[in-house]
Amino acid sequence: MGIFKYFVGFLMVFSLAQAKAQSVVPKYSNEFMNIGIGARALSMGGAQVSSVRDVTAAYWNPAGLIGVKHEYEFSLMHAEYFAGIAKFDYAGFTTNIEEDNQIAISLIRFGVDDIPDTRFLYDANGALNYNNIQFFNAADYALLLSFARDVSDVFKFGVNTKIIHRNVGKFAKAWGFGLDLGGIVLLDEWRLGFMLRDVTSTFNAWSHNADMVREVYSQTNNEVPVNSIELTLPRAIFSVTRDFEVNDEIKLQGVFDLDFTFDGRRNTILATNLVSVDPRLGLEASYRNLVYLRAGGSNVQRIRDFDAETSFVWKPSFGLGLFLNEKFHIDYALSDIGGVSQTPYSHVFSVKVSLNDLDDKFRLNKGWND
Repeated sequence: MGIFKYFVGFLMVFSLAQAKAQSVVPKYSNEFMNIGIGARALSMGGAQVSSVRDVTAAYWNPAGLIGVKHEYEFSLMHAEYFAGIAKFDYAGFTTNIEEDNQIAISLIRFGVDDIPDTRFLYDANGALNYNNIQFFNAADYALLLSFARDVSDVFKFGVNTKIIHRNVGKFAKAWGFGLDLGGIVLLDEWRLGFMLRDVTSTFNAWSHNADMVREVYSQTNNEVPVNSIELTLPRAIFSVTRDFEVNDEIKLQGVFDLDFTFDGRRNTILATNLVSVDPRLGLEASYRNLVYLRAGGSNVQRIRDFDAETSFVWKPSFGLGLFLNEKFHIDYALSDIGGVSQTPYSHVFSVKVSLNDLDDKFRLNKGWND
């Protein structure tokens, strides 16, 4: 009850502190950081905060890095969204520092490449000249430096340092910095987790090359952009995981996350001007720890049609995992961007390479049962 009261108090104080800031902070800032990484996680609806225990924990909850069972772990992921227009890539690595510490480094990129720049499509004589078309990229990058600490048999703690870089060709770019805090509590078959993203508010310092677009913006009556600071307000995710053992060969895992955002009212199940809450549910069934079937649901939204009737839509996801050998693991996810969209489902693939098994007694404190 003490931990529960602490988190409730945190939410109340935190919500009040953000109320005034919402008028000057854009909603959905750095939203590419909320897409999620790893096919396992995406196939489970992004419900991972109390479940994750491999190299991808650096993103979902750095405390989960303590659950890594190998001296070195690598992971790669590639996904394409909006029928291949946008590409999302991730690479991660983790290793231990002595018995009670773990570090990780992760790189994330979300970008749209080869965007045509048609400002000079017409030459000085007014003639159409396709040879004048140039191309540029718009991409967002994130570098995560993670540290996890094995505090006790029950509690694991982690922290992320994030460096953000965003660029839109030669027109604009931004650099940012932020911090995440995470923790996991182990209670036999139950696991509780929390993740405080952008806990200090992540900032992006934007610089614009206004001279490149001034003429076009003036002709189209648009406001010429100026250098600015963009803040990403904190969000809190609380999670619970339950493991079930059907028999010696079949195991089940259920994960439930609650995502609290504080940047104004969103289209979620519970939404106020101070806080919005988005639930996520993930399920995984394993056979002999060799084959994994997964499903999940998230992004529940209330939609009103032309007849003023309200209905709920949600984001389903499915996946498959294969444990090929002690070193190689491959995962696949099939996921949409939400029931309100007409874009096709996205196929997500990720691989994990694990080297050098750690002894069962390597950690100073007890941890996960398996």
